Formats: sequence, C-alpha cells, structure tokens
Amino acid sequence: MKFTYKEQNKEGKLVEGESESPDMFTLAKEIRERGGVPLSIRELKGKGNKLSFNFEIFGHVSLSEKIMFTNNLSGMLSAGLSLTRALTVLEKQTTNKTFNNILKSLIEEINKGGSLSAGMAKFPKVFSGVFVSMVHSGEESGSLPNTLKEIGTTLKKTYDLNRKIKGALIYPSIIIAAIFLIGVLMMIYVVPTLTKTFTDIGVELPAATRFIIFISDSLTQHFFLFFIIVAAILGSGFMFAKLKITQRYFDLFIIKIPVLGTLIKEMNTARTARTLASLLASGVDLSKALSITEEVLQNVHYKELIHSAIISIEKGVALSVSFKEHTNLYPIMVGEMIEVGEETGKLSAMLTDIAEFYENEVDDKTKNLSTIIEPVLMIFIGAAVGFFAIAMIKPMYSVMDNIN
Repeated sequence: MKFTYKEQNKEGKLVEGESESPDMFTLAKEIRERGGVPLSIRELKGKGNKLSFNFEIFGHVSLSEKIMFTNNLSGMLSAGLSLTRALTVLEKQTTNKTFNNILKSLIEEINKGGSLSAGMAKFPKVFSGVFVSMVHSGEESGSLPNTLKEIGTTLKKTYDLNRKIKGALIYPSIIIAAIFLIGVLMMIYVVPTLTKTFTDIGVELPAATRFIIFISDSLTQHFFLFFIIVAAILGSGFMFAKLKITQRYFDLFIIKIPVLGTLIKEMNTARTARTLASLLASGVDLSKALSITEEVLQNVHYKELIHSAIISIEKGVALSVSFKEHTNLYPIMVGEMIEVGEETGKLSAMLTDIAEFYENEVDDKTKNLSTIIEPVLMIFIGAAVGFFAIAMIKPMYSVMDNIN
C-alpha cells in the first residue's frame, strides 16, 4: 500500500513524502524509529479489494451483530482461546452469510501471517476506521481483549443512541403516514363525487378547489403515472440535496432549526468526543484520530471544522483553539474542557466526560421528542384539514347562493 505522510524530523523541520508500507501503523512506527514524529498519514486511494467489494455490496452486517462479535471475541480471547480458534467459533455461529464470508477472510488473513486489523481494513463498510485503528493499537500493546471490549462499549453507545432517536420518530411517522393514506383515499373516493356535483351545477371554482380536483383526477385516471412522477420528483430532490453545493446549505439549515438543531449539535458533540476519546485511549496519535473522526461525522460543517483542526495541530496550534473558535457548532464548554485536558495531560479522559455528558443530554431530549413534535404535527394536520375544508366548502356556499 502507498501512503503520503507528514513528519517532524529530528531537526524539528516539517517533512512531506510518499512511502510504500503494509499499513499506516507500520509506516508510523518506521517514522518514529528514525527519530521523527508522525503528524499525518493518508492512504493513496487505488482500486479497492475485489473480495471486499463483493461481500459489502450484496450484504449487510448490522450494528447489533458487530457488538455481539466484539464482545464475544473479547470474552473468548480473555478466556485463553487463540485468535484463529475464536474467529472460527464465531464463523460457525453466525447466520449472516455476508459476515460469515468476512470472518472466513479474517481467518485466512491471520493464517497467512497477517494481523486482525489488516484483515478488517479490507472491509471498510463493515469495520470503520475507528474500529480498525483501535484493533491495531490493541494488537501492538498486547491488550486486544480489553480493546475489543472498549470497541463493544462504544458501538453499544452508538446503537442505543440510534435506537432512541428512531423510537422517538415512530409516532410522528405513523401519524404522517396515516394522514397521507387518508388524503389519498379522499382524493380517490370523496373528491370525485363533489366534483361531479360542481360540474352539474356549473359553479365557478376557486384556484384551491381546482388544484384539489386536479390532484384527484390525476390519482383516479393516471394512478401509476402519478406515483411515478411523484417518486421521480422526490428522487430528484434527494439527489439534488446530496450535491456538495446544496448539501452545505441543507446541513446548515438542519442545525439552525429550533430544538432539532440543538439536538443535532449535541449528537455531533457526543459522537466527536466519544470517537476521539476511544482512539486516543487506544494509543492512536491525535492527527490520525482526528482524520478518522472526520470520516465518522456526516454534517459537512463539522467535517470541515475537524479538517481545519488537523491542519492547525500540524502547525503546533492546540486542539482546543479550533473548538473555541467554532462555538456555533460545539458548545463553549467543549473547548474549555479540551483545554483543561491538554494542560493536565488527560485529554482522553476529559473527552470521555464530554461524551457522557452530551449523550445524557441527547437521551433526555429524545425522551421528550414526541411531546415536542406533537404540537407541530397538530398544526400541520390542522392546516391540511383547513385547506381541504375551505377549498371544498367555499364552492358549496356559492351553490347555495345560486339556489337562493
């Protein structure tokens, strides 16, 4: 594998270059052995592993399966089983065909003299950069069982957080789906009856009524074509939102939404702190830990902040400075606590405290999320029902006036 790297040499000068190495950790070790300090190491992307591509494109390994895998592997290694034996047991137990093939690949890699982390690196969609880096650090320090246990804890935190958010969104999702279904049924069965009445009388219809009749006619006369067009519009909107130029505005809009924006900021804060704390505790250097954290975050603005932090620390600027300068993304407390961690030499422990605090904050907010969303839903339902009622009742009054 080929990598680009930056290092501070014995004379204190910044040196950049390219090098061939089995993996980035071996290259970092080589840099240290010659007296340098590795600042950043990045893989030069080439063609992906064919076997990895096939396994990952046609299958999926859930987060719960990865949690069970790390906990079980940690337990068996702690009990004295060899790595190959433990992986073989797990390979026989799993019912997921994709994961079964991946475990076979890991066993084959180890039997050929490779490492567990090198085997995992072939499957980036299953084993993230955080996962691989922590496993490699555990292998080098001889504490792989404890490292796997820590990975399992980190994944469990992520799983619990995702489950709570999804649980909080179930109620509004059901309500919106029910409203949509009722709306479609009314357009198909109720509106055509009223439309026939308006046509027979010959009353002039307002724009809102004509719009509802247009939707109704489209559904009744061109049902499948209507849904194909709607799906195409939604798909185009989704693809447009994924473009870099629009994603920046969309991500900014999301964090500006009242209540929801605060929740998203706290989620990103917790995720950043938890990822950095886990990597630093495992012995990964700060620059590499930040690079991996950048990949974990989804919001463009958070990714850019972490990227700028990497550039800053490579120039000798403290990490806390980057967080203090962006209090619109991370709360003021985060920068202050990171600064304390840097001064005391307990950055990993301080980041863990930050992660736990904001994970609890997110937990409390998700418990009340349904209560917060409920008034918004009521307003939405009221507006939809009111629009329909006014659009269809107003012509009825016109009919009554004509009769009088």
